[in-house]
Amino acid sequence: MRWSVEGGVGDGSELPGYQLVSPGAEGLRRGVIFPQGSIGGDPDLVREFVAGVEQAGFDHLVVPDHVLGVDPSAHPGWSGVYDVDDMFHEPMVLFGFLAGVCSLELVTGVLVLPQRQSVLVAKQAAEVDLLTRGRFRLGVGIGWNRVEYQGMSAEFATRGRRIEEQVAVMRRLWTEPTVHFAGRDHRIDGAGIAPLPVQRPIPIWMGAERDPRSFARVGRLADGWMALGPPSAEASDRLGLIRSAAQSAGRDPGLVGVEAWVNAADGDMVRVAADVQGWRRLGATHVALNSRGPATSTVRQHLEILRRGATVLE
Repeated sequence: MRWSVEGGVGDGSELPGYQLVSPGAEGLRRGVIFPQGSIGGDPDLVREFVAGVEQAGFDHLVVPDHVLGVDPSAHPGWSGVYDVDDMFHEPMVLFGFLAGVCSLELVTGVLVLPQRQSVLVAKQAAEVDLLTRGRFRLGVGIGWNRVEYQGMSAEFATRGRRIEEQVAVMRRLWTEPTVHFAGRDHRIDGAGIAPLPVQRPIPIWMGAERDPRSFARVGRLADGWMALGPPSAEASDRLGLIRSAAQSAGRDPGLVGVEAWVNAADGDMVRVAADVQGWRRLGATHVALNSRGPATSTVRQHLEILRRGATVLE
């Protein structure tokens, strides 16, 4: 989702003076989920994987985020999806590396925003957007890992409330040379970031999985929704919540993008094709294929699946 400048800037939440460009104007955008922890930390392997994704004809690369992994031995009963043994490249640093070696749109999917300093994220995002010449999308979410929040000295219980003000602050910083902001969690007294990004503001997409409040937040504030799971009646209901919230906020629901993350790791391209078509019917503007699974542990294995997936998306 892109914004084009048509005037002044408001308080950063609804951004009067900016006009959304239809997310479907260029057809279905095709992406790949970066297989965090699956291809290791060797920069040559990272470069090889990204080059293969680009050569296969994909448009964008989505990079998941976690800062801390939990040691299950220190937390009996831990049932999180990831733990201390799962490796995660830090997205913003990784994007600084990739900006000079590929022409893909780079996307965080999703950055756990409330456990970070808003102004620092705004600065990092502006730099990535500049280095990629505007090929950047900031996907954010509130996260689920209390241990990670504690380790980053951030409050877990108020993360939903805080992310809304964070979005307002960042949009102001991306569009105004000098910002005055006094909110519940932020205060900026006549300061700004330089250089400003290419995109003013940078598109902010949100992940939301279960809580109705999260879907309403997407509709009110975000440029798009990052959706997990297959197309289903439940997914349709969630889109209904998003579109209703957008309409209630005075926004055009049709201009809120939808990126569906489709699992392709098992190599079942018949099912992948069915999932993609199902998401198309629901109004998806973007699709990102996930190749990370038990059968994929090398760059070659990932790229083999993704090349097959690319033909399904044509």
